[in-house]
Amino acid sequence: MTVAVVAVAAAGCGKSSGESAGTTKDGKYAGKGIGLAYDVGGKGDQSFNDAAYSGFQKAEQEFKIGGRDIEPQDGESDADKVQRLETLAKQGYNPIIGVGYSYAPAVKEVSVKYPKVSFGIIDDETIKEKNVADMVFHEEQSSYLAGVAAAMTTKKDHIGFVGGVDNPLIHKFEAGYVQGAQSVNPKIKIEKQYLTETAAEGGFASPDKGENAADGQIEAGADVVYQAAGLSGQGVIKSAAGHKVWAIGVDSDQYAQGALAQYKDYILGSALKNVGGAVYELAKSVVDGKPLSGEVRGDLKSGGVGFADTNPKYQAMKDVVAAVDKAKQDIIDGKITVNTK
Repeated sequence: MTVAVVAVAAAGCGKSSGESAGTTKDGKYAGKGIGLAYDVGGKGDQSFNDAAYSGFQKAEQEFKIGGRDIEPQDGESDADKVQRLETLAKQGYNPIIGVGYSYAPAVKEVSVKYPKVSFGIIDDETIKEKNVADMVFHEEQSSYLAGVAAAMTTKKDHIGFVGGVDNPLIHKFEAGYVQGAQSVNPKIKIEKQYLTETAAEGGFASPDKGENAADGQIEAGADVVYQAAGLSGQGVIKSAAGHKVWAIGVDSDQYAQGALAQYKDYILGSALKNVGGAVYELAKSVVDGKPLSGEVRGDLKSGGVGFADTNPKYQAMKDVVAAVDKAKQDIIDGKITVNTK
């Protein structure tokens, strides 16, 4: 059930009348390339930001366009994000994508100033400008599959969840995971912990916090731990490997990430969010002269979310694979509605 980089289903798309954003009158792409502004944790998190970077790279290579990606700074303000996006717009990049909901105020402000530039934002659906694509996902669906896998794999009927930041987005991951696990065993014990109240406190960028949280859950008896914690999730995976129990990755196929190779034997699978596909599809739409806008939501049916099955040890667990595959199909068929809270 490996998820390829595919188009996410567009709930709304369109373009302005006359000249499309980033194109000349003959319909040819006229931008300098794709601009990408990373979320907290930056490139190299082996998860959320790196997923965006994969789509950025693919767009650069396939469309033979330029690109510039910019790292975040510690403790930055909305004004810093505005300046970053404006810099990309002034330099001629199109589309420009903010990776993460924290870019919402900046994208809202800068998109109005540059109406001929297409903007995208990952994980936010509040911006209603005609030149903005709100790229969002049904994270709860892939998390449900992670919950099924965890409940089928645990030997102690005791699993864990580590969330990076206590906010509605990460609650979706927890809600799906808990529902999926309880669909297998209603009495399963589930440890739950959020690392910080706000992103500014380092919940998505502190592997040590993730490791300490996982240590505590594993010592309490959990033998499968799922994390939705960005860069902090690397600490969760390290802890799981150190205790020789299963970790479940998030956003990217973390089993396949080179920087996590020493831990991969303990990465059962990953709840995927095709951020790379969303970045690529927005770039493609702009290059084609038909920029996406409005809500663009990825789900299991469209391939926008999924569960990575690249670990041979997971593939060998035929009953687990069958249960996850059945849950996936039941969600796609509407037999299961996954909770978001």
